[in-house]
Amino acid sequence: MEWTKEQRYRKIEDASKEELLKLRSEVMECKWRQTFHIQPETGLLNDPNGFSYYNGEYHLFYQWFPFGPVHGLKYWYHTKSKDLVHWSNVGIGIEPSNRYDSHGAYSGSAIEHDGKLHLLYTGNARDEEWGRHPYQCLATMDKTGKIEKSSEPVIDKVPIGYTDHFRDPKVWKEGKEFYAVIGAQRENETGCVVLYRSLDLLHWEFAGEVQTNLPSFGYMWECPDYFVLQDKGVLIFSPQGLKPDGDHYHNIYQSGYLLGTRLDVKDRTFTHNAFQELDRGFDFYAPQTMIAPDGRRILIGWMGLPEIDYPTDQSGWAHCLTLPREVTIRGDKLIQQPVKELQSLRKEQQQIRDVLDQEKKVYNHFTGTTFEMVCEFEDFDADEFGIEFRAGDNERTILKYDARQKKIVLNRTHSGAPVGEAFGTERKCSLDAPKIKFHLFVDISSVEIFINDGEEVFTSRIFPKTDSREIRFFAEGGSTLFHAAKWDI
Repeated sequence: MEWTKEQRYRKIEDASKEELLKLRSEVMECKWRQTFHIQPETGLLNDPNGFSYYNGEYHLFYQWFPFGPVHGLKYWYHTKSKDLVHWSNVGIGIEPSNRYDSHGAYSGSAIEHDGKLHLLYTGNARDEEWGRHPYQCLATMDKTGKIEKSSEPVIDKVPIGYTDHFRDPKVWKEGKEFYAVIGAQRENETGCVVLYRSLDLLHWEFAGEVQTNLPSFGYMWECPDYFVLQDKGVLIFSPQGLKPDGDHYHNIYQSGYLLGTRLDVKDRTFTHNAFQELDRGFDFYAPQTMIAPDGRRILIGWMGLPEIDYPTDQSGWAHCLTLPREVTIRGDKLIQQPVKELQSLRKEQQQIRDVLDQEKKVYNHFTGTTFEMVCEFEDFDADEFGIEFRAGDNERTILKYDARQKKIVLNRTHSGAPVGEAFGTERKCSLDAPKIKFHLFVDISSVEIFINDGEEVFTSRIFPKTDSREIRFFAEGGSTLFHAAKWDI
């Protein structure tokens, strides 16, 4: 269905209770609803926002359009958790309600200050000619959960030299000052990140552009996130407009990071290594991080991409968020691993230890639609080996190691209902190691795969039939020893 501008920019209060109940009923009948991921009750979810720990709980907001699987008038929807595993829906956190966010409360971040959680976000406003006017706005949440928006933006204009693609502030504190990076587009239509500073979160000074060695790297950098980890500076962002390069950059838009020395906030210089993708799968974008009370750096991403049709669209909803991941540095790479709290989801364990020799095998109790599985392969001389999961008569998602090319391959050609086929049905990355470890979290319509303890990650939506439940282990052109442990979720 084609959505008109009026339909996309309706407010939720303009809908009747009956309409909202009908929407919710249609969504709940969808066979691809997730069981342990954050997902919208109706409509479209996208970027995680305001990820933080405040008043004894984790708080997470996300971009939300309530009426259907399209991008329209965006709200911040609020969910919270005590353990990063079980999330409870709070409701709308920020709604577009004034001339500065009249066409949507866009992405942003959160920080605690003076006993309140401060939410810094981009207000999207449009003029009569549909010209875009971004404002950086502020709201505060107190310990009762009440959220109040400031009446005026805290940054009311785009600095000279940049276009109106200027959004997604990520805030942090260093010493006595607050800093924020904002995703931007230069007037020559190249992407970058700019830096602001403030003493009170209310009055912000434009410090200038963050100086990287990527002067022409895509046309827009969305959702920047800067932090210090293990005494190194990390800049995460989502560049738009990169062309495929070997096994890299095959999604419509990418997400990745620069790892280097600490950002010098005085001269804005960031000395860094090459850009690296955060996730090698099909569906990952706009991640955001926060610091847990015990000092861990935790990341959550949007398990989806803009401008792609998904099979759940026909049921009135789209997208979910990834599981939370602990981020560390190993060598010159960011390592992502599922947070330890997720082990609380584990039910009965099943284990196998066997040798595969030019064959494909199935095992009792190794089936399912929602599970966690760890599979390790070693002592291999096979040309390739791996697993097929959510498999049935004509469906299977294949995860394998190609030992000849020394590459991990995820293939969703036959995973079920098609999605994003214009961008290919395989994703690959190079890996040369004597042991190969696959750690999978499989939900009803997704898989998150951590390779060799988080050295690489593949995040993907898959849409198989309900009865596609088999797990198959295979080796071709030789043999391999393997051990697998599986927990139903």
